[in-house]
Amino acid sequence: MSKKKETDKSAGKLDWHPAFLQAIKQELSDYKDSLEFKYQYQLTSEPLRIDLLIIKKPKQVKIDKNIARIFRTENILEYKSPDISLSVKDFLKVYAYANLYAAMTPKVKFSDLTITFIVTRHPREIIKYLEKARGYKVEETSLGIYQVTGDYVPIQIIETKKLSEDENLWLKSLTNDLEIRNLDAIIRNRQKSPGEAFPDAYFNILIRANPEVFLEVQKMANGAMTFEEVFTKAGIIPQWIERGIEQGIEQGIERGIERGIEQGKEKTALNLLAKGMPIEEIAQITELPIEKVRALGKGKKQKR
Repeated sequence: MSKKKETDKSAGKLDWHPAFLQAIKQELSDYKDSLEFKYQYQLTSEPLRIDLLIIKKPKQVKIDKNIARIFRTENILEYKSPDISLSVKDFLKVYAYANLYAAMTPKVKFSDLTITFIVTRHPREIIKYLEKARGYKVEETSLGIYQVTGDYVPIQIIETKKLSEDENLWLKSLTNDLEIRNLDAIIRNRQKSPGEAFPDAYFNILIRANPEVFLEVQKMANGAMTFEEVFTKAGIIPQWIERGIEQGIEQGIERGIERGIEQGKEKTALNLLAKGMPIEEIAQITELPIEKVRALGKGKKQKR
């Protein structure tokens, strides 16, 4: 298995949903005063939860944004992580949740609802099901946005990897296959809005799923700035990263240049182990095999 596949497999275990919430908020930031976001909205006393419920306030406000043009008053969103496909069972589950929500929520009618599915992979299976089994019409009305007609409730499927970088930078970049140009665009975007709340969960997941891209951005500074300086200047340095971890990554890069890439990675891993970071996360950041990081940890204990 290649290192890239190993990274992708590990990234699939990450909790992408908090980052998805912040990405949606960034996409719809122009309408933040008119929308209420209810994350993992619990339908019943049992664990039945909607990934995201967006309520439009006031009802008559018009949302002129490609991903939200179908919005009515109550809007149910289902998000699938990058390595997970949208299945027929997923569709049926969310459709049932919509019915439950309308039936159990005072003053909410079924005609007030819309359903949005957000996926990274092409939704081939669900499109085939909707067209063949249900007789619906599925049309890609704009890049990456599929409108489903034939049901009483407006339904859309959003394929994030096909979205426009200019219009949907935050959702398109929510992936374990992040490109440097997209990260660069996010950095420029953050520099334009330094006073806005920092989307920490969003950058947390991007760094953990794409460590090599963040390190590459630092390398592109040609030594002019440290890891800390690059991202602090961009306004996106996560507050949860301790200075020691930042120095560990930076020292790892410097030693990689001076004594070989492999030695630099091992030094970085040792620094992170000293900080108590989980072995799985260290393996993601350094791109070292988990077994190698575990062996480094055991060697460190024996030296004591």
